[in-house]
Amino acid sequence: MDRIYSRCAGLDVHKDTVWACVRADGRVVLLERFGTTTRELLRLGDRLAEHGVTIVAMESTGVYWKPVWNLLEDRFQLLLANAQHMKNVPGRKTDVKDCQWVAELLEHGLLKASFVPPRPQRELRDLTRQRTQVLADRARVVNRVQKTLEDANIKLAGVATDITGKSGRAILDALVAGELTPAQMAELVHRRMEAKKPALREALAGRVTPHHRFMLGQLLAQIDHLDGMVEQFDARVEAVMSPLEKGAVERLDDIPGIDTRSGQILVAEVGTEAARQFPSAHHLASWAGVCPGNHESAGKRRGGRTRPGNGWLKAALMQAGWAAARTRRSYYSAQHRRLAGRRGAKRATMAVAHSLLVTAYCVLSRGSQYVDLGADHLEKRRTPQEQAQQMVKKLQKLGYAVEIRPAA
Repeated sequence: MDRIYSRCAGLDVHKDTVWACVRADGRVVLLERFGTTTRELLRLGDRLAEHGVTIVAMESTGVYWKPVWNLLEDRFQLLLANAQHMKNVPGRKTDVKDCQWVAELLEHGLLKASFVPPRPQRELRDLTRQRTQVLADRARVVNRVQKTLEDANIKLAGVATDITGKSGRAILDALVAGELTPAQMAELVHRRMEAKKPALREALAGRVTPHHRFMLGQLLAQIDHLDGMVEQFDARVEAVMSPLEKGAVERLDDIPGIDTRSGQILVAEVGTEAARQFPSAHHLASWAGVCPGNHESAGKRRGGRTRPGNGWLKAALMQAGWAAARTRRSYYSAQHRRLAGRRGAKRATMAVAHSLLVTAYCVLSRGSQYVDLGADHLEKRRTPQEQAQQMVKKLQKLGYAVEIRPAA
């Protein structure tokens, strides 16, 4: 087999150790173990440079590869390989043989590089991902508030859509204070909830003890703390984004279902120049995990489950797809209605998320503005005969006999 690289290195990265193997002209010239401290990793870089290494490959093992990448990316061409794509040959499972196998695969050009963005984009990713985690923590705390209210037989969630909204928070603060009656607390709501006041008086007539008030007070303080953290993350994300990234977020914000935060996640995960990393929108959809699975054998499809993909981007797209499906008079709402009837709401939302990602790819790669196709786009693609046939089928399902005659 032809050798692509004359001098290369393979690293087997662990929490406390890194095994390095350097191959030159088809043979092993260095096989050594290093630590993972900064001093040891710098020594690893010096040893690789001594042997004239130009390219280094390593497995994507959790987060342990990140410090190695950060310290070596300015000195060598680095390649991060998916561990699933480079399964070891049976019987070759030791740390020493792992790094040798990585180096041998790299020498013959058999490794496929994973997408590792530049450092500013990686830092933006850290911010958006941590903000997502904080929002998830807030949702868990809100669920604990709801659990405490149920224990006190307070049915606020049955009347108010958001128990931590402006009206709900006013009622919760009044419950913690314990000075108002249910009728008085019902008067604290916004005027848009005027019609719900009788139901609120019934829902707030529970048995709230000092224990419940203490628990609610602690949980509300935790929600306030998490809200403050989210605001700080929002400010930090806005501060570190470049003008080019901010412009991309503004263009993405025009797409139904995608708001500023979703746009920031898209830019952080994909970048502003999607076409340079992903040859087409279909490659990007496969990487994100929002396209159907491909499992066929003997002419039979054995499943269409989506692959895991990029979990952070996939979750943001699913949330955006659910919102886009409820945008009136848009292409995505029509697409969701067309698919939900025969495939189910969840599969329809996944299809909308896929369409949103394809649209975002076009917006990012071309630098163009979004133009909605319209809710009747799918109908316009059909001929008048096809539309008439569809209407006839609907009437026949309702029990009518239909005869079509062209107009004079």
